[in-house]
Amino acid sequence: MSARGRNVRVDVATDTEMEIAGVLRTLAARPWLVSGRDDEVIAAARRNTQVLRTALSRLGWSLHVSRDLVRLRKSPPPRIDDWTVQAPSPLACTWVFLFAAAAEGLRRSILIGELIDAGKVVAAEAGVPVVEGHLLRRAHTDALKQLCQRGIVAEVDGRIEDYMVDPDQDVLLRIEHSRLPHLVMNFTSEIDPVSEPEAWVDALMHEPDAGRRMRRRLVDDTVIHTTDLDDQEMDWLSRRLRGDDGRPLAASFGLTIERRTEGAAFVVPDEAYRRSDELGEVPFPTRAIEQRVALVLCDFVATTDTLDGNRPGSPGPGWRGMERERVLEELTQIANEQRTGRGGWSEDYTTQPSRLLAKAEAHLVANALLRVADGWWWVSPALGRWEAPPNRPFTTVETGDSTARALSDSAGDSVVEPSATVVAEPDPGDAQLSLFEEEA
Repeated sequence: MSARGRNVRVDVATDTEMEIAGVLRTLAARPWLVSGRDDEVIAAARRNTQVLRTALSRLGWSLHVSRDLVRLRKSPPPRIDDWTVQAPSPLACTWVFLFAAAAEGLRRSILIGELIDAGKVVAAEAGVPVVEGHLLRRAHTDALKQLCQRGIVAEVDGRIEDYMVDPDQDVLLRIEHSRLPHLVMNFTSEIDPVSEPEAWVDALMHEPDAGRRMRRRLVDDTVIHTTDLDDQEMDWLSRRLRGDDGRPLAASFGLTIERRTEGAAFVVPDEAYRRSDELGEVPFPTRAIEQRVALVLCDFVATTDTLDGNRPGSPGPGWRGMERERVLEELTQIANEQRTGRGGWSEDYTTQPSRLLAKAEAHLVANALLRVADGWWWVSPALGRWEAPPNRPFTTVETGDSTARALSDSAGDSVVEPSATVVAEPDPGDAQLSLFEEEA
């Protein structure tokens, strides 16, 4: 394409803005970018470092950029209890930091057994009990995988998972000592996390500025429900979401704003990604059987409960509710109609539908689309954005494209950082249910 003058400058600016938005979305989903795995995104971050830092400063987040590491330091997730469910076990999180403390004094190339033995020495010094067995090996494996995801430990010869199968397996690892300090999230000189751990955590968890809280939630969560907001947050949502605050923030991430009576969301346009795995660890909805079941069950609840949020215990207007046992009964009936074998459900699902229900719940809760309280299912109005798939016939599909996806990442503690969870824009041809009505 050839053009002159002003048109050329506009095209270049648009390309740059798209590149910056792509880096911001990637960082929101994956706060650690390491060389060898993320070279292309690191190069883009280095080209646009100042612009990235300016955009992230509006969220109170800081960005480290170097030749081989880009590290986004974020705030804790807005729904920490829900995000914790997706995180590694508390024992694995503990061993992340025990291994990090041990690694500081070890050589760069080391066998996995040496690192584990050094970690046990640190555990003894810290008063952490060590009970040998399968659970401890699982915690060691998960902790080392977390360090690998952050580029602090790398597999040189062998796989960490091999240790889980055979504790005597020799696996050669490489330790990147310069990245160890970046494990401490949002370190501040004002509060010492060693001498004042409770005050440090409290400062991380409570942001006093309502505008910053709202900006973080829009970028970092699937959807904001008005029923969860205080007066200051509601005022920001009414006056500034589409004005001088929310709109520029959404544009910098390459997102659009969706505002309805019951809430709001930053939306990922379909053309902004190629694969669902670009959107984090819990995309929704995909064609996986658990998520298709989740949509069918939510549709069942929505069309059966006609009280429109007026039922006692409802989180707010537009939420639809049903006893969890009745939801399980509906799923059991569907499961009884599914054959096992090729094209059907696995025997685990047909004989134990409660397991399938638990998995469907986990996906919905992780994306702020369901609340389970006192034996009741409460379905978010945001589920009205998607048309439920037909519940018969049901086939098992583990992966594949979806009509809409959410952007999310496991999180919930100081080890696994939160990542952006943004509802994807529905296809204009999809039928829109009545739950999430347009704002008057």
